[in-house]
Amino acid sequence: MLFTDLFASLGMNHSLGWFISQFLSILIFDVVLLVMIAYLLLADRKIWAAVQMRRGPNVVGPFGLLQTFADLFKFLFKEVIIPAGANKVIFMIAPLITVTLAFAGWAVVPLADGWVVADINVGILYLFAVSSLGVYGIIMAGWASNSKYPFLSALRAAAQMVSYEVSIGFVIITVLLFAGSLNLSEIVRAQGNAGPLGFLHWNVFSILFPMLPIFFVSALAETNRPPFDLVEAESELVAGFFVEYSSTPFLLFFLGEYLSIVLMCAMCSILFLGGWLSPINVYPFNIPALGIFWFLAKICFFFFLFAMVKAMVPRYRYDQLMRLGWKVFLPTSLLWVVLTAGWVLFVRPHL
Repeated sequence: MLFTDLFASLGMNHSLGWFISQFLSILIFDVVLLVMIAYLLLADRKIWAAVQMRRGPNVVGPFGLLQTFADLFKFLFKEVIIPAGANKVIFMIAPLITVTLAFAGWAVVPLADGWVVADINVGILYLFAVSSLGVYGIIMAGWASNSKYPFLSALRAAAQMVSYEVSIGFVIITVLLFAGSLNLSEIVRAQGNAGPLGFLHWNVFSILFPMLPIFFVSALAETNRPPFDLVEAESELVAGFFVEYSSTPFLLFFLGEYLSIVLMCAMCSILFLGGWLSPINVYPFNIPALGIFWFLAKICFFFFLFAMVKAMVPRYRYDQLMRLGWKVFLPTSLLWVVLTAGWVLFVRPHL
């Protein structure tokens, strides 16, 4: 990894050097990720404000750049209030599970060529498993709160996340058929192109084009973002499964949600827009050092779309949410698995 060779040159034991290298890599990655989340959250609020023709955060720090950090300190120093009838142990464990699983998903995401914490061959399966476990934190929070509103919200969240995970799974299968690998880095490399117009070889400009909108909308539902934020619909559920939470536990739920949102933006970039690959395969745009820049630019593009959807699209009813997932996305993605398999088997070898 990043620090392994350095520790080996200092004569450190290989196992100890590997452990410390992994620890430092994860620590640095998580700190950078948290700072990025802070400014993406600020950008989210600024985009909503611009759509509504107002300023948004603009007081704390120049142009409001320190507003998110001020909010962080406010949450950290507030009192943690636990309802008298709640199951206190599960009540406090639920946000920890949510944020831990949200962080764990990033372990297999390649930021650039070779820039990944764990470059495992089954990265997609790992990511799918970790994201599927995220619903347990929500269910535990809703049940442990001992209140009907959080419990109803937790049931909604479970049904919603399970419904759209099926569509996401089939979309991922179509990409795997194209790339021939479960490794996220290999999926990105499979979209590389020797020609000057590198973007023409990205999956979004292939037979997989309809899968990107399905994956994007399913990601909105999977992360409980508007117009699919029915688990916290204030008109009937007050604030959803975390209505009884305050202070740091509430902050952990909020952080877990945004970590999952940015992870989905990263997956859209990796699966369909070539990850760290440059859209123009010409010097100096294609130098390896710019890989991280292209990847972050694509993440920001999808995050902007997430923010605009929240600002512009009205909330779905619950029956509309389920109909879209089971009657539109599921049959379409399943059909595309068959079409993609046929394309790879019969058409692609002759191109």
